[in-house]
Amino acid sequence: MAAPHRPDLPSVTVSTAQPLTAKAEVLVLGIRSEDDRDGLADVLDLLGFTGKTDEVVVFPAGERAQADVIVAVALPAEPSAADLRAAAARGVRRVPEGRSVAVALHPASIDETVAVAEGVRLGRYRYTAYKTAPSTGNPPAEHVVLSSFARQASAARAVEESVIVTDAVAQARDWVNTPPGDLRPPAFAEAIESYAADDVKVQIWDEKRLAKENCGGILGVGRGSEAPPRLVTLTYNPKDAGAHLALVGKGITFDSGGLSIKTGTGMSTMKIDMAGAAAVVAATLAIARLGLPIKVTAFACLAENMPSGAATRPGDVLTMRSGKTVEVLNTDAEGRLVLGDGLALAAEAEPDLIVDVATLTGACMVALGERTSGIFGAPSETVDRLIEAAGTVGEPMWPLPIPSEIGAAVTTSKVADLRQHNPKPYGGALFAAAFLREFVGQTPWAHLDIAGPSFNDGAAYGEVPNGGTGVAVRTLVQLARDLTA
Repeated sequence: MAAPHRPDLPSVTVSTAQPLTAKAEVLVLGIRSEDDRDGLADVLDLLGFTGKTDEVVVFPAGERAQADVIVAVALPAEPSAADLRAAAARGVRRVPEGRSVAVALHPASIDETVAVAEGVRLGRYRYTAYKTAPSTGNPPAEHVVLSSFARQASAARAVEESVIVTDAVAQARDWVNTPPGDLRPPAFAEAIESYAADDVKVQIWDEKRLAKENCGGILGVGRGSEAPPRLVTLTYNPKDAGAHLALVGKGITFDSGGLSIKTGTGMSTMKIDMAGAAAVVAATLAIARLGLPIKVTAFACLAENMPSGAATRPGDVLTMRSGKTVEVLNTDAEGRLVLGDGLALAAEAEPDLIVDVATLTGACMVALGERTSGIFGAPSETVDRLIEAAGTVGEPMWPLPIPSEIGAAVTTSKVADLRQHNPKPYGGALFAAAFLREFVGQTPWAHLDIAGPSFNDGAAYGEVPNGGTGVAVRTLVQLARDLTA
């Protein structure tokens, strides 16, 4: 199990040391009961610490602890793993760079210990590739998670595995945060190939191969750009694989809307439109580095949606990989077109399950807000499995339906097999999901619409930073674990 440990994220170990005697410069201490306030009540009261959700206070430790500084973070009386993950991230964000840290949030199981470790690493994430301020170049100081389970070998291994997963989340965040002019489809394909694990096969189809393979959806979206589209296929196939999972990711490296052009404001964050591809690639490589006994075939459908004299027009008809024809009615609904080809290829691979991940619709954000992904699919057991995996890792999702009348509307084009865009201004996320369903056949399938939680343009919260979030990476890794259990 080889982990490409990122030097910009802290190393994490576990220890059974008592919080107030732990040797570190900073102690992040969870406060959830009166017992936790022993010896600290005077300063906590002075600082107005009430224990409300998200509350954090920082003060000199004095004689109260071995550490120089205490960062007190509020916790519920009976915190969940998600509570602990978020609290760990909130705490370490208040610690200056380069300080050694002990994190004492009182985890009650190995899973909770891992959640704390994840929060530490995800909370320390920064995207600084384009910052010109000088850096010391020194790696972050070690962070120690204090846990009664530290002496168990299974705990140490679980924390080691969490490093692999959080590194993958950080890589997905990096790709989403990269300026779109520096991550156009050919460059993104090369970046994926460079990042791939040794035991993952990578195949890249350029525009000529895409034409030969009849991928009219990807080509139709990408033909308005001078940077041609790409399809990247990753295959991880261990000898002991007990199941086959196919992943498909929307990889629109920049979405201008094409000829159905967006407003300037609507375009300003459209570098994020490849977050689905970033998630499936990062998750696949994490699964491989974890050595999970499952075959994974991932398809990253990469294109830049730009307006030009060569761009697809509203009213054009595209022939997809599956052979179905699609009438394009709005070039700003391009994600479903590239996914259609990716889903058809995934179905051809005959997996046990297909999951696609996409920043697909603003309508899903209207329905569920900015922090919850929408999930669609069939059969219901498939959707339930994804929701369970998401719940385990603390990534909120909510199931949405594909009503029969919405499904029927997809086939109402008068000139082609399918219409690409909803004829009515309602149920946009449902229509998009119904369109995607046309390309999966009878294979069990789930569609994750991550338009809301893929990017945070506000202040950091919990383990989620400003900018790209890496959402869905941990859910997909957990799904793979569940499929091999």
